[in-house]
Amino acid sequence: MARIYSGRKGKSGSKRPPVKRAIRLAKEEKKIIEDLVISLAKERKNSALIGTILRDKYGIADVKHATGKTVSQIMREGGVYPDLPEDMMNLLKRAVNLRSHLERSKADKHSKHGLENMESKIRRLGKYYIRNGKLPKDWKYDAEQAKLIVQK
Repeated sequence: MARIYSGRKGKSGSKRPPVKRAIRLAKEEKKIIEDLVISLAKERKNSALIGTILRDKYGIADVKHATGKTVSQIMREGGVYPDLPEDMMNLLKRAVNLRSHLERSKADKHSKHGLENMESKIRRLGKYYIRNGKLPKDWKYDAEQAKLIVQK
């Protein structure tokens, strides 16, 4: 018997439907979805987690397909999008955690090299966001500032 490849290794959880069908929703239903996104964002959830919650808990397979806007666009319009882009914030969190690990484990050379690579990636991403106007022109990566930003 042949196995059907589902695109995922695990069998638990839900996944998107394979075929995109046009969903016709009333304006009120779109407004309800947008309100859900904004309320979840106010609980400090990121856009990927909001999409997963809407898919698993509320049965909304694709927010963009249902409302015509992405989760991030809805968050920006609602004024709840974070100051730093989400990928930058995730990198900062990882760098802060790795730096605290290195304070406890000074002999961990592999993690030290990983931290150097991660901080380099943060600087490159920062240059990109400065060019595109998503970060201020005077933005610089600083480990202490990153720690304060992540703790907020």
